[in-house]
Amino acid sequence: MTASETAALKTMLFALADDEFIIGHRMSEWTGLGPIIEEDIAFSSMAQDEMGHALGLYSLLHQMGEDEPDTLAFLRPADAFRNSICVELSRGDYAFSLMRQLLYDGAEAERFEALTQSSFPDLANLAAKIVQEERYHWIHNTMLVQRLAKGTEESRIRMQSALSELFPYSLGLFEPFGGNDLLVAANIAPDENTLRQRWLNRMCPLLISYGLAVPAHQKGDNWTGDVEAVFGGRNGRHTEHLMNILDAIQLLRKADPKAAW
Repeated sequence: MTASETAALKTMLFALADDEFIIGHRMSEWTGLGPIIEEDIAFSSMAQDEMGHALGLYSLLHQMGEDEPDTLAFLRPADAFRNSICVELSRGDYAFSLMRQLLYDGAEAERFEALTQSSFPDLANLAAKIVQEERYHWIHNTMLVQRLAKGTEESRIRMQSALSELFPYSLGLFEPFGGNDLLVAANIAPDENTLRQRWLNRMCPLLISYGLAVPAHQKGDNWTGDVEAVFGGRNGRHTEHLMNILDAIQLLRKADPKAAW
């Protein structure tokens, strides 16, 4: 792998690891607060999975010469994080969190399924593990979103409101990053625009089948978003929501960085 390819791969790994780390914490905020006990347990379990994925990705970065995973997660400032804006948005109500997770899971499915074919073996192996775990997330979240979208008038309105608010942010999961063309040429990672198209083709028909209105339209065999994507996170430009969550989760480590945990 050339130096340029290595740098591009690190850029991508930081983006994916930070996505998993932050959304894992957002999901964990439902622990003890789920609308029913089954959902309390389900969100807590999925949060653990996402944090495990983050650890795996940070560990790859550590193998490539970056700091150890705990340092990457708990001692970097907000502008060093490369997560999408979507995952840092505040918890919101249950409909918001559930819809965000479904949209995010769809992106994860397309991305990590493609990464199982990566020419970088360690990444391909990790992606295969993530794909297996994410299948259970997908089953859970599609079932619940469908049930609520086709449930009461209030539940349908809440799910529609969440989808309308989150769709532009979800497009930001595919924000371009420097060096993606190098990774594509070396068969290390897929093209971001291709992933975005696959995600649109996966999510739009599904959500419409639930009776929800999607801000997108079909053109031939493909779907096109009708709203502008919210970018910035991949370049370290974040909202106050990320500052708030980092203040909470980094407090203890920053208080005594040399402590043995």
